[in-house]
Amino acid sequence: MPGYIITNAEVFDKDAYGEYGKLAPDAIKKYGGKFLTRGGAAEILEGNWEPHRIVVVKFDSVEQAKAMYNSPEYQAAKEKRIGAADFNMIVVEGN
Repeated sequence: MPGYIITNAEVFDKDAYGEYGKLAPDAIKKYGGKFLTRGGAAEILEGNWEPHRIVVVKFDSVEQAKAMYNSPEYQAAKEKRIGAADFNMIVVEGN
C-alpha cells in the first residue's frame, strides 16, 4: 500500500530553503519517492486552509516514506531549512 508525504511550506529565506531543495530530492529518490506535485499553484476550494508551497511525494509504503524521513540524507537536508520556512509535513497511507 503506498504512502504519501504531504508538505506545506511557507518559505521565509529562499536562499537557505534553496540549500534544502538541493539535498532533499536525492534522499527522496534514494528511498523510492516520486514527486507528484512540487510547489505548483494551489487554490482553496473549501475551508480556511492557507496553502503555501505544497509538495506531494509517493512512496511504495508508509514505512518507506518514514525511512526516507529518518535517513541521514534527509536529516542533513532538513538542517538546511530550519529557520528558512514554516514547514508542516504528514505521511498518509494510500490505496
